[in-house]
Amino acid sequence: MSEKDFDLEYLSKSYHYIRDRIPIAPKILIICGSGLGALAETLRHPLSILYKDVPNFPQTTVEGHEGKLVFGELSSVNVVCMLGRPHYYEGYSLKQIAIPVRVMKLLGVETLFVTNAAGGVNPSYKVGDIMVIKDHINFLTLGGQNPLRGKNDPNFGPRFFAANRAYDKALIATARQVARELKLAHVYHEGVYAIYSGPNYETVAEIKMLRMLGVDATGMSTIPEVLVAKHCDMTVFGISLITNKCIASYDVEDEPNHEEVLRAVTQSSERLKQFVSGIVAKGPCGCKNERA
Repeated sequence: MSEKDFDLEYLSKSYHYIRDRIPIAPKILIICGSGLGALAETLRHPLSILYKDVPNFPQTTVEGHEGKLVFGELSSVNVVCMLGRPHYYEGYSLKQIAIPVRVMKLLGVETLFVTNAAGGVNPSYKVGDIMVIKDHINFLTLGGQNPLRGKNDPNFGPRFFAANRAYDKALIATARQVARELKLAHVYHEGVYAIYSGPNYETVAEIKMLRMLGVDATGMSTIPEVLVAKHCDMTVFGISLITNKCIASYDVEDEPNHEEVLRAVTQSSERLKQFVSGIVAKGPCGCKNERA
């Protein structure tokens, strides 16, 4: 991927294709992780666009990732759900992974809600728990890989930007309140998420290392989109659904697998739909319907 493939001119082709087909401008982008596309079922007046039909838009090849945009209203707020996302392990560059975020910024999106299915590194976490992301450790960037590496496009944001407040404190406080109201306190956590490139799951030694570093959950996505959203001056809120317990003992014979992840998502989808809807309804994201 060349530098121009991440700039305004290149991404405008995606923007114009989508803009000409939607009646309202979305204010919130909800990226749905593995199997979490059921969130789109809560939208009023849904309108779908397939990734494969959008010029210059990355595709997804993973089971549980449908590959379509669904526009509509959630709690009276104009939103767009991404049902599926591209991943680094699929062969995409980090810039390609984050193309949808920049396209949605051009469409008027102000807030990113990013969700993922994650392994519970924290031994107290159980399958089906919800972890609101309060911070992250980006092993890809620590290894020199960053979606914003290379020439900066000032149409989207500055050369250098802060990440110490990547996840919005007001939305985290709202999530805490919604969890209490929905009686989800027993499955609610706030923790640190770490990205692992995949596609293999972690070794026992790696999970032990993550625990020593203070990581609570780990997965194979999310952080590239978060960084580009912050660069675009979006408000960011993140949720990890704990779909498996990470194995930190050599005496355990179980092995994590994708089918286990999808089963856990199916069992928790209703809980997650209510949780996200409640946050959108209460959060500082409301807007009137507008033409894109």
